[in-house]
Amino acid sequence: VQLQASGGGLVQAGGSLRLSCTASGRIFSINAMGWYRQAPGKQRELVADITNDGGTNYADSVMGRFAISRDNAKNTAYLQMNSLKPDDTAVYYCNAVLKSTYYSPVRDYWGQGTLVTVSS
Repeated sequence: VQLQASGGGLVQAGGSLRLSCTASGRIFSINAMGWYRQAPGKQRELVADITNDGGTNYADSVMGRFAISRDNAKNTAYLQMNSLKPDDTAVYYCNAVLKSTYYSPVRDYWGQGTLVTVSS
């Protein structure tokens, strides 16, 4: 199983970016997909996640500015980030909680990080 993330970059404060994450490989079912971030000198934190039935969860710091969505047919999750702030600068990591086969346990998988830099 691989998670391929894309969409990071440099943006001015107040701008927008859209991150994408696609899971590929041997996948039986995906329970949830989400985004975490890690800023320099800080611990990795949850940004947002979405379950297979569309339930969402957001960090308080991004509520109302970020929106997570998912295309189950494409095994892809999106994170629309609006009204970006310098404090949003971090490496963003895609996460998927899934079963690779019917008999496999549910596991966490991680994509490579994508850097989001918000300039003031």
